[in-house]
Amino acid sequence: MTGADGTRRGWRAVLADHGALLLVLAIALAGMQRVLTAHWREGAVLLGGAMIVAAVLRVILPQERIGLLAIRSKVVDVLLYSSFGLVMAVLAVTITRVRLSAP
Repeated sequence: MTGADGTRRGWRAVLADHGALLLVLAIALAGMQRVLTAHWREGAVLLGGAMIVAAVLRVILPQERIGLLAIRSKVVDVLLYSSFGLVMAVLAVTITRVRLSAP
C-alpha cells in the first residue's frame, strides 16, 4: 500500500488508520446477513450494536485514529451514534406479535 505522499505503508499502518471503521462495518455486515436470512430481530440488534460500538470508539480513540467515523464534532457524533443505536436495538427487542418471516 502506498500513502498519499507516495511512500509504502504496511498493513499495520493501514489497519491502525481504518481499524475502527472496519470493526463497525464487520458488525453491520453481520447484522445485514441476519436480516437477509429472515432473522430480522437479531439483525436489527446487531445493526444497533454497530452504531453503539461506533459511539464508544468515537469517545475512546484520538482524532488521528478515528478515521471515517468522525463526521461531525465528537459530541454530535457520539450523541447521534448512540441514540440511533439504542433506539434501533430497543425497538427490535420490544416489538412483539409481529412475524416478518415466512411461516
